[in-house]
Amino acid sequence: MRISTAQYYEMTAASYQRNFNKAIATSAEASSLTRINTAADDPIGAGRLLALGQQSAALDQYGTNIDSTKSALSLQETTLTSIGTALQRAKELALAASNGTATDADRKAYASELGQIQQQVLGLMNSKDSNGNYLFSGSKTDTAPYSQNADGTYTYNGDQTQINLGIGDGMNVATNTTGWDAFQQTINTSRTQTTMTAPAVDDGRVVLSNGTVGTSSTYNAKFSGGQPYTVSFLSSTQLKITDALGNDVTAEASQNGVISNANGANQTVSFRGVDLKLNINLKSTDTNPDAVIAGHSFTLASTPDSFNASRSPGNTSTAVITGSSVTNQTAYTNAFPSGGAILKFTSATDFDLYAAPITADSKPVSSGTVSGGNATAAGVTFALGGGTPASGDQFVINSNNHQTQNVLDTLGQMITALNAPSDGSAVAKQNFLGAMESGLGNIDSAANQIGTAITSIGARGQALDNQSATNESLSQANTTSQSAIRDSDPAEVMTRLTLQQTMLQAAQLAFSKISQLGLFNKI
Repeated sequence: MRISTAQYYEMTAASYQRNFNKAIATSAEASSLTRINTAADDPIGAGRLLALGQQSAALDQYGTNIDSTKSALSLQETTLTSIGTALQRAKELALAASNGTATDADRKAYASELGQIQQQVLGLMNSKDSNGNYLFSGSKTDTAPYSQNADGTYTYNGDQTQINLGIGDGMNVATNTTGWDAFQQTINTSRTQTTMTAPAVDDGRVVLSNGTVGTSSTYNAKFSGGQPYTVSFLSSTQLKITDALGNDVTAEASQNGVISNANGANQTVSFRGVDLKLNINLKSTDTNPDAVIAGHSFTLASTPDSFNASRSPGNTSTAVITGSSVTNQTAYTNAFPSGGAILKFTSATDFDLYAAPITADSKPVSSGTVSGGNATAAGVTFALGGGTPASGDQFVINSNNHQTQNVLDTLGQMITALNAPSDGSAVAKQNFLGAMESGLGNIDSAANQIGTAITSIGARGQALDNQSATNESLSQANTTSQSAIRDSDPAEVMTRLTLQQTMLQAAQLAFSKISQLGLFNKI
């Protein structure tokens, strides 16, 4: 095969150009020690580097999320711990006020300090972070979680939403603690009440407290189904308990209903999970204790649901709801919205009751007409005052079944009890002690719930630490993998560069020699 001189020159120049470009590329690689500068250098390796880069960015973001979550949880834990410390002081005050030497003046002083503690706890519950977001409002971070109602009770305004952040592939953790979880689900140990039914005028000889729930499981399983109960005193040493159907259930009471008249103060009667304090106050003139005590009777039942009603800001009338109560238990149980309701007037006398919130698809659960100044809907009667309602007026109704109670309300009840005079009255003193015992039980319950919230924070903190260590290992492995794909071996690069440069020099020398060869050189 013949190769023309022109072809030879073209082929040699092209080959030399390719080798020269390779040498230039290798020289650049030797300078940067980076093997892949563009996808053309290694398409497969470039694809792997892209994926590893995305993983590295995600790991960096996970690290930022972990740091911010740790900071948020630390602030929440500190705040909850401070609330627990304040409640411990409240408990100490209640115990001090309950001793036999405290006077009305002493109790008023204790009430004043307890009021300061209540405001301190309220402030801590409404704490904000450095960005101005409320800690315990759930997702409603611009809304104060707790506000005081007109009747002195407190309402939770937040929600139950947990705000989650990703801290690893497929792993999220809640960055917040809601007030619902930390404060609103505190078991109310004082959710039963007693009412004297005989004698018509209380003679003060028998004082039976409202009771506290000592064993929730027994209370839930047995107490609710048999109420209301009747507690009858057959003598100064024996009581009888009958359920709503008239069945004698005294056998389920402590000591089968046997009580003492020798030491009648602060006896405990336990029945179906409820502990009641009993005081027998015999007088020196009571020569026949059995005759004096026999005939006293009380009803015992769970505290009925109560309601908090507030006007809508857009109401055009001055009408207000002054009171509310369940008047038809069956209708209330079957129809009243458990998540809150809205009473909306369609005229001065006609109204509808809706489940909150009202939407375009909402239908009323009950409707009616005002009668005698009362609006009755879904088994609840609302007393109206302050003027005649106008069409379009709305009232937000929240029900309270008293199964739970936030600690702000507990402290408020204790303050009320401390301010009530009881010097010189054995009955008033016994009622006061019953209120303090109920308050102490609820403070313990609140402290337990706060402790559970702190435990949850600790568990999440441990998960953050574990995931942080995992992410660090993944980050190191990612860096190593990227380096192995992208970075060059200095010795290999220098060897290759030297070889390529030598080949270029040899090619130049060979071309120079061959180009001098010709037929005329041989003549």
